[in-house]
Amino acid sequence: QVQLVESGGGLVQTGGSLRLSCAASGGTFTRYRMAWFRQAPGKEREFVGGINRYGDSTPYADFVKGRFTISRDNAKNTVYLQMNSLKPEETAVYYCAARTGVVVTTPEYDYWGQGTQVTVSS
Repeated sequence: QVQLVESGGGLVQTGGSLRLSCAASGGTFTRYRMAWFRQAPGKEREFVGGINRYGDSTPYADFVKGRFTISRDNAKNTVYLQMNSLKPEETAVYYCAARTGVVVTTPEYDYWGQGTQVTVSS
């Protein structure tokens, strides 16, 4: 059983940056492909980006390309989401997720964190 704990959310102004972290425990971290999703009030959970087991593949949703970067530190069992040039419409709860299969853009992941709130003020 893998436990995921996100941190780093908060309030930021339009155009600002945040770095989210997701710490994993309870399993062999390198078994898992990781992803970040987000969910705004009244909307479905949507894929932000993912990273394969050793970080050499990082697919992103089109709306974040060039602004967000996903990375992982396997020695620390942690995955990161660096978010730059944030927009008010990106206010949401951000979740990290893990699965043993390849990264997919649908929320078909085996494990989820509790989420961290990101609020972008205009």
